[in-house]
Amino acid sequence: MSVKISFELKATDGKARTGVISTPRGEVRTPAFMPVGTAATVKAMMPESVRATGADILLGNTYHLMLRPTAERIDRLGGLHKFMNWERPILTDSGGFQVMSLAGLRKLTEKGVTFKSHIDGSKHELTPERSMEIQRLLGSDIVMCFDECPALPADRDRIADSMRLSMRWAERSREAFGDRPGHALFGIMQGGLEKDLREESAEALKAIGFEGYAVGGLAVGEGQAAMFDCLDYAPGFLPEDKPRYLMGVGKPDDIVGAVKRGIDMMDCVLPSRSGRTGQVFTRHGVVNIKNARHADDPRPLDAACTCPACANYSRAYLHHVFRANEMISGMLLTWHNLHYFQEIMAGMRAAIAAGTFDSWEADFHAQRAQGDIEPL
Repeated sequence: MSVKISFELKATDGKARTGVISTPRGEVRTPAFMPVGTAATVKAMMPESVRATGADILLGNTYHLMLRPTAERIDRLGGLHKFMNWERPILTDSGGFQVMSLAGLRKLTEKGVTFKSHIDGSKHELTPERSMEIQRLLGSDIVMCFDECPALPADRDRIADSMRLSMRWAERSREAFGDRPGHALFGIMQGGLEKDLREESAEALKAIGFEGYAVGGLAVGEGQAAMFDCLDYAPGFLPEDKPRYLMGVGKPDDIVGAVKRGIDMMDCVLPSRSGRTGQVFTRHGVVNIKNARHADDPRPLDAACTCPACANYSRAYLHHVFRANEMISGMLLTWHNLHYFQEIMAGMRAAIAAGTFDSWEADFHAQRAQGDIEPL
């Protein structure tokens, strides 16, 4: 792959941006929501079904894939795209966030992190160099720097030390990544909710130089108001001509608020995880399909939605198969949630291009505030 990955900013409306990330495996329209394919699958979905929802790019998980089936095995079998039958772009995270969440099972040093597998207790080491090697073996199009992400709240000294360690690791990641035409490396800004630390982190990353930049260390327990306060300034510290990725976000109103503040890419397990637990996101708010009020309801989840769950099945049926623990429940509700999230992204892209983002956002919130349709 000799073609470089590039980003073209097409239009802005306030801080909101729309553009295109061009890769050898296809274009990614921004703002983009990336469904999470943790273990080389978006749970309960076929890859072609994920594409049918409107997704241009998926996220794969370095930590989970290095443990099972291993990056080396995936490489021998032709790389992650072939392995999971997804020929469009894939972004892989670095494994840092998952290792952070192991807490008692890990040991952190300047070199990297040693940890015990949550699967079988075996010992592993993850360093910037090893993370870059794993992501190269996987063959992902967009690679993330290895970073350390402290859970919030944390004291300022802990956040500062962690951020500076992540910046040293970013430099090592850049060096280990090497020259890989057709692939991109994104740096990750840290600094918690401290404005000066965010700026220091951004300056360090820009000095190293990356093809894109993530805002990391949010959606880790700080709450929406604090996250939005940070996003009011953090994206502005990053280069305008590169994509900006908010990691691990989020609920529909989180996503809209992030795009309003200048974010181009997001990912979250929420639409798929919620689909498997009977929680459905609609333009009129959240529906819990497990509730008894749906048992005799012949209406669709959302009459305006064109996904298979809404086009072909009643609330009564979706309630029944969830209660009966049938596999089709998770399949249909996940498809619906992913379809709705991609519908939000398409709506924002069109509104930004037309210069009508504020009115689109007002309509979005007004519809959600109406709540679900009245029970029969």
